[in-house]
Amino acid sequence: MRLASPLQSWGALARFDRRDTQPRPTKSAVIGLIAAALGYDRTQDLGPLADLRFATRADRPGTAVRDFHVVGGGTYPLRPRDLITDHRRAAKAATALEQATGPTFGHLSATAVAKWYGAPKEIAPDPNLGALVAGNTTRDAIMSTRWYLADAAFVAALEHPDRELLDRISYALEHPARLLWLGRKSCPPTGSISGGVHPGTLETVLSTTALLPGATTEQPWAWIETAPGTPGAGQTRDQPVTFHPAHRAHAPRWETRTRLTPVPTIEWDIIP
Repeated sequence: MRLASPLQSWGALARFDRRDTQPRPTKSAVIGLIAAALGYDRTQDLGPLADLRFATRADRPGTAVRDFHVVGGGTYPLRPRDLITDHRRAAKAATALEQATGPTFGHLSATAVAKWYGAPKEIAPDPNLGALVAGNTTRDAIMSTRWYLADAAFVAALEHPDRELLDRISYALEHPARLLWLGRKSCPPTGSISGGVHPGTLETVLSTTALLPGATTEQPWAWIETAPGTPGAGQTRDQPVTFHPAHRAHAPRWETRTRLTPVPTIEWDIIP
């Protein structure tokens, strides 16, 4: 698999106001990308996808960049959609609308509704009217730091004894049932993803696959999943157990890090 994009983000501890990124794709994120390509629902059992052996090679490691966000706070001009989608806000804004002169929407500041700004959250039916309304209509300013890898390109590889499964994955990556992204929704992949299905182990295929165009080194680092207790292996907790929104879970796995000097017998036929 070719994972390339202007921006990528492979968070392992990404939550709340700090969203980090690993220096390489995580197994959890890549399995999630494959599940989306195959059309899986988040609540669906991962089945054989959880048994895939995983490795990744950093042909172009990219550069870590920080994006600082300040979202929300203050008052903002009224929008018709805010009044249409929430009758409680419409009632609060009624007085300001009645007293307004001249242009209103896009000009009148929403001072009649405290902490007006923010996307609706906790959507649920109103107990009296049945209409969908937001349970959280107040939003204070939120500051967050988000890290990305800029201009990176990786080769990810998957190993499994079921050739038919790998063929289905390869096809789905180029004909996805759902939208695909590299870690975050703001990071769509560029060009082709699938590099095809080839016989051999992860070590063999990564050692015989040509470097990606624009590679910055002839000896890229590779992280290869291995059995627990393998000498020199380290533990990482990104083995997906379930992506269910209510109880998403991951387990530990083991991997080794090594430098490879590819002697290519497998070339790329991709749209960059």
